[in-house]
Amino acid sequence: MAGLEKIKSQILNEANVTADAKIEEAKVQAEKMKLAAQEEGTRQAEAILKKSEAEITSYKERVKSSIDLQRRTRFLEAKQGMIAEILEKAYEKVTNLEPDEYYKLLLSVLEKHVLPQEGEIYFSVKDLENMPVGFGKEIEQTAQAKGGKLTVAGAGRDNIENGFILAYGGIEENCTIRAMFDAKRDELSDIVHRLLFV
Repeated sequence: MAGLEKIKSQILNEANVTADAKIEEAKVQAEKMKLAAQEEGTRQAEAILKKSEAEITSYKERVKSSIDLQRRTRFLEAKQGMIAEILEKAYEKVTNLEPDEYYKLLLSVLEKHVLPQEGEIYFSVKDLENMPVGFGKEIEQTAQAKGGKLTVAGAGRDNIENGFILAYGGIEENCTIRAMFDAKRDELSDIVHRLLFV
């Protein structure tokens, strides 16, 4: 019996030694896994942090860009508003010129637009009523100088605010002051822009 107990005791001792060795090995493995998991966790945390920092930086840049764009847009709108206001004041100044200056202006516009054809010239009711004596003759002479003939229409047109309309064979050319300003709006805007902002 004593031999059996001894064998049993030896088997138990060997089992304990093996178990202790396996437990130690398992502890070492667990520690390695724990360290690896901590390293992986740290690495992932750093990656998430870097990604978050990059996203924050990108967001800040987008916000700054958006603010800059809004500021530039508002500044441009303000500039355009100022230019439009100045052009409108210039238009009003031209339309409110003294009669002598106003009709000289109309004559210079006519010189640029009269054709070497026979036609009619229409004025607003107001301009027709205030027309200086002899202005009709100046219109005829201006047309003749270009090889044409113009007749001043006897009745003023309600749809003309100022300036005139030339009519040649059913084709009309709008030479009102507003039409002249509108046709030159881009050019005039550029001039005002250069005077104010450059």
